[in-house]
Amino acid sequence: MSRGIRVTVRGAFDGLTPEQKAALLADAAEHDFLKTAYTPDGYLAYDVAARPFFTFRYLIEADDDEDLELTALLGEERAARWLDAHGYAYKNLTAAAVDPAQTPLGARQRKAATRQ
Repeated sequence: MSRGIRVTVRGAFDGLTPEQKAALLADAAEHDFLKTAYTPDGYLAYDVAARPFFTFRYLIEADDDEDLELTALLGEERAARWLDAHGYAYKNLTAAAVDPAQTPLGARQRKAATRQ
């Protein structure tokens, strides 16, 4: 059985040229942290006007027997491929995977569940 795993990949742009920074700034509205979503193609969020950091968010389908660590590595590889393909140098790439089905309910969710 397949399920959606949320993978968050974080890193920093490294040594952006003025042209690269200008291109990122021009597209900044499409990569706003306030519009962040986990998607199969990955959502890239950044604010290079303030700091060089970025975040990719992927929704990766995984089988029950797949390890979260392997899924995180897959997300990290996808982010690295995207950055390489677009010519952006980067550093400190890290990834974390979370299975929403295994995440404990928050206080609001518990309260809502008891009402039903």
